[in-house]
Amino acid sequence: MKLDQLRRGDVRKCAEIEEILFPGDDPWSARAFHSELDQGHYYLAARSDDGTELLGYAGLAVVGRRGEYEASVHTIGVVPEAQGQGIGKALLRALLERADELTAPVFLEVRTDNATAVGLYERHGFQKLGVRKRYYQPSGADAYTMARPARTPARDEVAG
Repeated sequence: MKLDQLRRGDVRKCAEIEEILFPGDDPWSARAFHSELDQGHYYLAARSDDGTELLGYAGLAVVGRRGEYEASVHTIGVVPEAQGQGIGKALLRALLERADELTAPVFLEVRTDNATAVGLYERHGFQKLGVRKRYYQPSGADAYTMARPARTPARDEVAG
């Protein structure tokens, strides 16, 4: 598996993966991914070793100015047949490295019933700040708002 920049040619596949991963909610459309790329957000793709297959994607938005940046994980998705192989962890770590380069705290929302994702985020230094009731629509599922304090790249290494 290798990571590189998400390309516009990947957007249709990302939207297809969203449909599979989030059937009870409002999955992102190709238009939403195009909008994220148009805004210059940091998006990565996880690809098969030979680069022919998109296995996952992740996106980070950064707002603010030097010394006051804040980052937000907008999405992480991994195709079901590749889950459990460390792809989501690799994507998250790459997003966090980018935030660390900017010394930015990182925020995200995650379904309260997604124990696997919550555990991944907690292992990477995120803490629950609160619950957003009925955050995901149309399912009405709740979301935790989680945050990880700003770090510098050389400090606070995350354990394996």
